[in-house]
Amino acid sequence: MKTSLDLYTDYLLSSTGQTSAMGLSRLVDGTLSHDSVTRFLSGNDFSSKTLWKNVKSLVRRHESAGGCLIFDDTVQEKAYTDENDLVAWHYDHAKGRSVKGLNILTAFYVSDSEEQSEPLRVPVGYELIQKPVVSCDIVTREVTRKSLHTKNEIMREMIAQAIHNQLVFKYVIADSWFASVENMTFINEKRKVFMFDMKENRLAILASETAGKPSKKSKWTNINQLDIPENTPVQVWLKDLDFPVLLVKQVFKNEDGSIQGFRFLVSNDLSLSYSDFATTYKKRWGVEEYHKSLKQNASLAQSPSRTIKTQSNHIFCAIWSYVKLEQLKFQTKLNHFQLKAKIYLKALKAAFNELTNIKATCTNLCIT
Repeated sequence: MKTSLDLYTDYLLSSTGQTSAMGLSRLVDGTLSHDSVTRFLSGNDFSSKTLWKNVKSLVRRHESAGGCLIFDDTVQEKAYTDENDLVAWHYDHAKGRSVKGLNILTAFYVSDSEEQSEPLRVPVGYELIQKPVVSCDIVTREVTRKSLHTKNEIMREMIAQAIHNQLVFKYVIADSWFASVENMTFINEKRKVFMFDMKENRLAILASETAGKPSKKSKWTNINQLDIPENTPVQVWLKDLDFPVLLVKQVFKNEDGSIQGFRFLVSNDLSLSYSDFATTYKKRWGVEEYHKSLKQNASLAQSPSRTIKTQSNHIFCAIWSYVKLEQLKFQTKLNHFQLKAKIYLKALKAAFNELTNIKATCTNLCIT
């Protein structure tokens, strides 16, 4: 017999619109009452710990020594939901402005595809960014909210938890938002390899231009001004970092050979080749696909829940729905969007057949 969690997550995967307690109850012909669904969402305390407990066995079957732990956050807009500690104003990098909604930081695991036919890509931890500290500007009367901890602090806690959980991984990958000196130092001390995107204004010195660690009074240069070859790892010192790192300047070109843009990547593994940088950092795209699937396939934003607990539990269920799709991916050889399209097509056919049956019983129907 299916548990409430199984029923609710299957409902999220099957739905193409708003998901509610009444909607699920009607879907199962009342075998699960509206009140039962409401109690399920309000009576549980699902969390990152619950996610690891449920996904652990799947990860153990696929984890590999070259696995990557990827960190990124996503904002899901909830413009018409009342503001609270969870549904607050967050800066959305995709839109370039602050929006009212949910902000989720995820520790996303990608196994080494070279060790298996297809990599596993699942969240192994997550944190809902809440802003409980409320303040009001005396002059403008504008009310603002702040978190108790920064995302960088939360990221370090999640890495420590992953190590405590004995998750097998080598790399920690993230974009420039998480490329702080504190994060690099922490990951290096944990004997893991970081690979971060870097902003062009980060200060550095070529290791070849200094004997040992440079001082703060040394002539530091923006990394985009360094004279380094394209697509070739170069050893540098970053300002305020106590150990040297490898820096790569990736150059992206158009078909006509003109330069489209640059990207700077940095790592504490001084043995990496350019190919290692390119293939490893490319895995970060997996977390972007996760965010897209979470929103489009797992009904992340489709719940009308109003309290922090019910909203938090719905988010967990959406994340677990994604994990279900990942499990089905290995069995069906279909990706998440193909699976969702297959479900939708079946539902559409059932609706079309039902309409045909209704029309057949209406003898006086004028429309042919």
